Amino acid sequence: MRDLPPLSSLRAFEAAARHLSFKRAADELAVTPTAVSHQIRQLEDWLDTLLFERRVRRVVLTPAGQSLYPALREGFDALLRGVDALRKPPERAALTLSATVAFTSKWLVPRVAAFRAACPGLDLSLHASDDPMDLRAGGVDLAIRYGRGVYPGLHSELLLQDRFAPVCSPRLGVRAPADLGKHPLLRFEWRRVEDDTPTWPRWFAAAGRPYKTSGGELVFSDESHSIQAAIAGHGVALASLVLVAEELASGALVQPFGPELDGFAYHVVHLESARNAERIAAVRRWLLAEAKSFPSRASPPPSRKRPGTS
Repeated sequence: MRDLPPLSSLRAFEAAARHLSFKRAADELAVTPTAVSHQIRQLEDWLDTLLFERRVRRVVLTPAGQSLYPALREGFDALLRGVDALRKPPERAALTLSATVAFTSKWLVPRVAAFRAACPGLDLSLHASDDPMDLRAGGVDLAIRYGRGVYPGLHSELLLQDRFAPVCSPRLGVRAPADLGKHPLLRFEWRRVEDDTPTWPRWFAAAGRPYKTSGGELVFSDESHSIQAAIAGHGVALASLVLVAEELASGALVQPFGPELDGFAYHVVHLESARNAERIAAVRRWLLAEAKSFPSRASPPPSRKRPGTS
């Protein structure tokens, strides 16, 4: 008999250490935070050592906790692989891909037919969320992350580099930066604003013009809503050229002038030792092929209408 503490206490510790939160661990295990705390206390008593420092509104792993967590994580991963190997495989292979709400609706959904043609034996489930999903928690096999490209513990490949520029309906008749004062500026709320976040103040600074909102502003919580408002002619949006490429190509939107601002990048990420490796490889190849055929930037408008464009 192996002299081990109760499995329930080990599960509670592994989940709490992974999330650094008793509440999130409780949500994952479908128990109360009090139950998680009790299980971890039981484990600490069994080991006669503290595993967490309880601080105001957060917990931090002690050196002992930091030492125990990797071994438990690897052990549970090995258990999961063993159990998965014995499960009856589904009739059709399936994979869940997570991405932001805007990228899912504007880039992935229009390409579903192309995916079915490229991977006819694989069912794809799209998970749209602006909260990055924990791939270790299960439920999501592959993700497209939008940011600076630093994703520790994950295999990452560049999918698309983003750029931002003013776009609007051609019905507005916007021809020059001076016309911006005649229409509302459309924007969405970034989850985090930093010095290099593409915002209207940064665009005006790059264009060498004072930041003015004499036409007013319309603010949206979702990026795709600001794009739809621009298509409807409600104002001028500072939009991702990746997300509006189809509308620029069809003429539903125009990019009347520059400059363009660097955005962040879309990366395809998955666990280094991911389950469903063959399925992940197939979807990754399809995504990279789609990105390769995707225009790196929208067709530029006439140079005389784009002062300040690099």
